Amino acid sequence: MRLPQGHHLAYCTNIHRGETWEEVFAALSTHALAVRDRVSGGAPFGLGLRLGAVAARELADRDALLAFQRWLERENCYVFTINGFPYGQFHGTRVKERVYQPDWATRERLDYTMGLFDLMAELVPRGGEGSVSTLPLSFKGFDWTPFERQAARQHLLECAAHIEKLVQVSGRDLHLGLEPEPLCTIETTGELIEFLSEFDDDFRRVIGVNYDCCHLAIEFEDPREALAQLAAAGVRVSKFHVSSALRLHPSAEGLARLREFDEETYLHQVVVRPAGGGPLRRYVDLPDALLAAAEGREAVNRAGGDGSDEWRVHFHVPVHAHPDLVFRDTRDHVSGMLDVLAASPGLCHHLEIETYTWGVLPGELRRSNVTDQIAAEYEWVLGEMRQRGLA
Repeated sequence: MRLPQGHHLAYCTNIHRGETWEEVFAALSTHALAVRDRVSGGAPFGLGLRLGAVAARELADRDALLAFQRWLERENCYVFTINGFPYGQFHGTRVKERVYQPDWATRERLDYTMGLFDLMAELVPRGGEGSVSTLPLSFKGFDWTPFERQAARQHLLECAAHIEKLVQVSGRDLHLGLEPEPLCTIETTGELIEFLSEFDDDFRRVIGVNYDCCHLAIEFEDPREALAQLAAAGVRVSKFHVSSALRLHPSAEGLARLREFDEETYLHQVVVRPAGGGPLRRYVDLPDALLAAAEGREAVNRAGGDGSDEWRVHFHVPVHAHPDLVFRDTRDHVSGMLDVLAASPGLCHHLEIETYTWGVLPGELRRSNVTDQIAAEYEWVLGEMRQRGLA
């Protein structure tokens, strides 16, 4: 939806299953329109599309694209952003580290991303702005060679040139956001700035950061400091992912309940901040961290109080969820981000609620249906934005 100070808010449709365009469109026609009716108040409703490679290729068909454009107009909807992170199947199977494949060292990733921008150049109204988010190069566990890193650099240069050409021809402001994520090739604000410093201003006009609040909160970053660093380095904020992570002090009760979040679909990286200071400790997936605690390599605090270590877990929890006596969340990072945006409204125009984990959430965190959950998230986000004069 369009907001008073030029911002656009959507939810990411990666919460719904769908790999073909027919499946994606079915989800839009049912779930997205149901959410629209709950939250838009009759105003144009912004869509945050998730298009995998199959759906993107099918939508590129001229007849399919024209039919979708007519549907958007008829339903008072518009597209301003696409999640181009997951290339292949994203629900109902073991995704884990496969979500990072193909990575930016491959031609497949480049061709897929350029195809998404071809679609954006058609879907975004002339004179409008369109963003695409993508993975942070690759996964550190893949142990890239110098050749692969150079290939990724070259592919991003080709992608930037393609975006620039579309900008000039289409009259749209189009840009790509690299999305830092724990244990990926780029996982922190500092690593992103270091990587982008290798490129000139023309490149960084169209390629910047997709700032995922969940991911950077897991890294124990402060949003005010992180966004100030990005601004000082001249990094464009392409989009904000409004998202929240799971956090806890590792009491025996907390770790026992944390096992409810150990599921087989997605990777749930864990970052631990020692109570006494020192380097952060990182685990590739939740079972690795739980095993470390069971073997005594991670401390278990009986009281679970604030004097113990803190764990942050890459498990997107609903942004409207309230902390309980065992778990907390990282909504304070979202609030801090919105504070910065309120002070500098032109920093970024795109915000996208991203809680793709609805199907694997433990029961107490999952609403009766997905429409109720997404509507509740909108209510919370819009409430926070209204407090800051952003909605």
